Amino acid sequence: MINALSAAKAYAAVQKSAGIDPGMGAGEVGGVGGGFGDILKTAMTDAIKASKHAEGQMAAQVAGRAELVDVVTAISAAEASLETVMAVRDQVISAYQEIMRMPI
Repeated sequence: MINALSAAKAYAAVQKSAGIDPGMGAGEVGGVGGGFGDILKTAMTDAIKASKHAEGQMAAQVAGRAELVDVVTAISAAEASLETVMAVRDQVISAYQEIMRMPI
């Protein structure tokens, strides 16, 4: 289950991978490009890469070419990436519902 600390770490990881410096002012982007869409795209790409890496490690372990520790580590990384994507999705849905409840 995701707690506040793991959510904060996941958020920081997404910011770091998107090139956003947490020390800068809100909304300022440290890298080229930026924006919410780019952050989502990066998070999804990272989750897909982690999942494919975990699948490859599982197949290699079944074939006897990988250690069990490597498989468990890859699966844990894929699970963390998926939890990050789900946390972002939940926050986007919550924000949308809050906007829909606003009076015009």
